Order: sequence, then C-alpha cells, then structure tokens
Amino acid sequence: MNVPQELRYTEEHEWISVDDQGVGTIGITDYAQGELGDVVFVELPEQGRRVAAKEAFGTIEAVKAVSELYSPVDGEVVEVNRGLDEKPELVNAEPYGGGWMIRVKLDRPDELGSLLSASDYEKHVG
Repeated sequence: MNVPQELRYTEEHEWISVDDQGVGTIGITDYAQGELGDVVFVELPEQGRRVAAKEAFGTIEAVKAVSELYSPVDGEVVEVNRGLDEKPELVNAEPYGGGWMIRVKLDRPDELGSLLSASDYEKHVG
C-alpha cells in the first residue's frame, strides 16, 4: 500500500495536497482504489461549486461498487480533472498523480490539522 508521507488523509480514504497558494488537490488513496477495483466512471462537480468538509462532492463507480467522494476541506472548486471523463482508469493507475479529482481553494487552511497524517492513515486501514 502506497501512503505518501507529505499528504493528509480522511477516514473516508481521500487525500489532499496543498500548495503554497492555498489550493488543495484531492483524490482517493491507493488503498481505496484497490478496494474498489477497476474504476469505470467518476462524477465530479463543476468548477466554481462550493464544497464542505465531510460532505460528498461526487461519486466514483467501479465494477464492484459505487461510492461517494467526500471533501476533506471547505472551499471552492477551482479545477476539475476532466481527463477522468475519458480515462477513469487513471484513478487505479495513478491515484496520487494523474488520477487526482478536484482542486479546491481552501477557506480555512487550519482545517488540515484535523486530517490524518500518513502514519495515522496507515493505522486506520491497517
């Protein structure tokens, strides 16, 4: 299981990486994509939509199941990975790279402190 140390995580298996401009890139973890199996469709919000921490912002559909995607933070969607429309399998191949889902301008960067560290996430799924 790949759990990059520099990311923050949710108990619902999303990850976030925040740049120095206060924009967070969000996706699902390697563990989550492995549990789902082959991803066939990802429904994501439109740019400009507001998201709230712990609330669903979209869905991910795999051969085995459909799951909701939860935002780790409050903010505004500033970019959506439209590459997943054509190639949803990127979520399986590159969960921390090309399989990212949305970018959000954080309302409150201090929210990151309430998320799981890599070691806490490993314990959570362990």
